[in-house]
Amino acid sequence: MKLTLLSLYMIFVVPSILAQTMSGTSCVCDLKDSEPPFPMEKLQNVEKAATKCTESITSKQMLEVDALLLGLNRRLSQLEQQVGVLEREDDGDLYGAVSLRIIEIELAEILQLVKKLNNTTLHHQSLSSNTLKELQAMTAEMEELEKFDHTRVVSKQRENQRLKRELTECRDELQATPLPPTPEPGHCPQGHLVNVTGPKTNTGTEYGTSYSYGAWGQDANPPAGKENWFWLVALTSSNVYANYIREYSSLSSLIAAVKVGDVVIASANPTTNTIQGPNVVMYGDALYYGCYNSHSICRFNMTQRAVTTVSLPKDSGFNNKFPFCHLQACYVYTDLDLATDESGVWVTYTSPDSFGNVIIRKVEAGSPPALGRTWNTSLHKRTATNTFMACGVLYATRYLDKETEEIFYSFDTVTGQERYDLHIHIKKPYTNIQSLNYSPRDRMLYVYSDAYLLTYNVIFE
Repeated sequence: MKLTLLSLYMIFVVPSILAQTMSGTSCVCDLKDSEPPFPMEKLQNVEKAATKCTESITSKQMLEVDALLLGLNRRLSQLEQQVGVLEREDDGDLYGAVSLRIIEIELAEILQLVKKLNNTTLHHQSLSSNTLKELQAMTAEMEELEKFDHTRVVSKQRENQRLKRELTECRDELQATPLPPTPEPGHCPQGHLVNVTGPKTNTGTEYGTSYSYGAWGQDANPPAGKENWFWLVALTSSNVYANYIREYSSLSSLIAAVKVGDVVIASANPTTNTIQGPNVVMYGDALYYGCYNSHSICRFNMTQRAVTTVSLPKDSGFNNKFPFCHLQACYVYTDLDLATDESGVWVTYTSPDSFGNVIIRKVEAGSPPALGRTWNTSLHKRTATNTFMACGVLYATRYLDKETEEIFYSFDTVTGQERYDLHIHIKKPYTNIQSLNYSPRDRMLYVYSDAYLLTYNVIFE
C-alpha cells in the first residue's frame, strides 16, 4: 500500500514540478560562431616588420648625414683659411713647402669625408627605397586586416552587444514593477493643499527686465532624456505675443543663461498659431497655449515642430475680453489659462453665457488635442489673479498687497465642492504674478513675476 501511494505521488507531483519549471519565463541566448578565427599570424608579421623598420631607421642614422655635412663644411673653411695664410706668408722656401704639405693632407681628409658622405647618402637612399617597399607591404596587410575586421570581428562584437542589450531588456521587463495608475482627478494621494512656502528659487532671466509677461517650468510629463530640462516663454512682442520657446538642460543652466536652444513656432510674431497670453504649459514634449487672435487652444509639438488646435465654444472670451484682475489693474490677455496636474492638461476660461464665471475644461492630450468634460463654477474671473490645478482641484489666487498673494478659492472636480475660505498666503518678492502653474513632478508652483522666475513648495496633508 505504501508503495502504491508513493508511486501515485511520483506520478502526479513530479510532473507538476516539471511543468512549473518549464512554464517559468526565462531568457536564453544560444550563440554559435561558425566564422574563421582572426588571423593573428598576419598581424604578428606586420608587427615584426614594423619593429624591424624602426630598428633599421634610428635617429642616429638620420643625423649621420647632417654630422658629415657639418664636418665637411668646417674642414673646407679651415682649408680656405690655410690657403689664405699661405698666399700671404709664402716665403718660397721651407715654410711654403710645409704649408703645401699640410694643405695636401687636409685635401685628402676632405676627399675621404666626401666619399663617406656619398656612401652614406647611397645607403640612405637604398634604405629609404627598402623602407618604402616595406611600408607599402605593411599598408596592404593592414588594409586586408582592417577589411577582415570590419566584416567579421566588429560585426560580431556588434551582434554580441545587441544580444546583450536584448537580454538585459528582456530581464528588466520580467523584473519590472508595473507603474502605478494615473490618479483620477480629485483623488490626491498626498492629501489636501494646506500651505505654500518660499520662494525657493528667485532668479532673473537672460532678458533682464525687458519682458514682464511670460511663463516657465518643467514638462509635467517629459520624454526620455528631458527629465531635468526647463523651458521659458517670454512674451517678446507687446508683452502679449511670443513665437518661440527657449530650452535649458538644467536649472543651473537657466540661472547661468546657458540655453540649449530656441524652438521657433513661426518666423513672424505675432502670426497664426503663435502664442498669445502668458498662461502656457508644457506636457508630453508639447506646449499648450492660447492661439493668436483665436478662442482656440494650440498644441505645439516640440519634436515635430507642428501645431494642432482645438476650438473652445464660440462665445468663449479671448483677445483680453475676460482677463484676470485685481482692484488696481488687470493682467492683459489672460483669457485662457492652461494648467497641468497629475492627470494631464486643463484649461480655464469664461464666456458671457456663464456671466463671467470661470469654466473648467479637461484637455485630452493628443495631436490634435481634444476637449473633455466641463465644470461650471461660481468664481467670477475678474476677482482672481491666477488659477492652477492640483490633483483635479482648481485653486484661485487673489491680490492682497504688493507683498502677498492669497489662495482663497478651490473647486473639486470630483465632488463639485467649492470653498472660498482657504486663506493660504504666498509671499511675493515682486508686486505682480503674471503666470502660475503647479508641477506634479516636484509639487512646486512655477511663477513668472515681473520678469523674475520663482518657485514655491506646495505642502499637502
